[in-house]
Amino acid sequence: MTTQLQQQDQQKDQQQGQPQDRRGQETEDRYAAAVARYFVAWNAAGDAALEEAVAAAFTDDATYTDPLADVAGREGLIGLIAGAHAQFPGFAFRLLGGADGHHDLARFGWELVGPDGAAPVAGFDVVRLAEDGRIRSVSGFLDRVPSSAA
Repeated sequence: MTTQLQQQDQQKDQQQGQPQDRRGQETEDRYAAAVARYFVAWNAAGDAALEEAVAAAFTDDATYTDPLADVAGREGLIGLIAGAHAQFPGFAFRLLGGADGHHDLARFGWELVGPDGAAPVAGFDVVRLAEDGRIRSVSGFLDRVPSSAA
């Protein structure tokens, strides 16, 4: 009898754990999707593609703050990203590792890679997500910056 009760309790725990596992995966997928859109925006080429990517990745009133920049709104973000492209032509932003997070926060590392494979700029960002999964704020930290960018 005790064995049957224990088995029933284990089955109940497993059944209750399945939705939590699914929710955990959905949350991880939410972070990964937001970060993927973030990199699409930072790597977008051309004005129209950049505007579309920023609209998909960020809320209208999103903010971005790092040691070198403090901007708000889509126009501010578009200007910031276009400025990075002008300063580092032919470079691309690349995710380092994966994104992790909790609640509406996610963090991830990144680097800026040149055509020769060198990565003169690297850092990590913490993003706050809106209900729809778009980014509403970015707090950026720079780990490696060339002296000409500072």
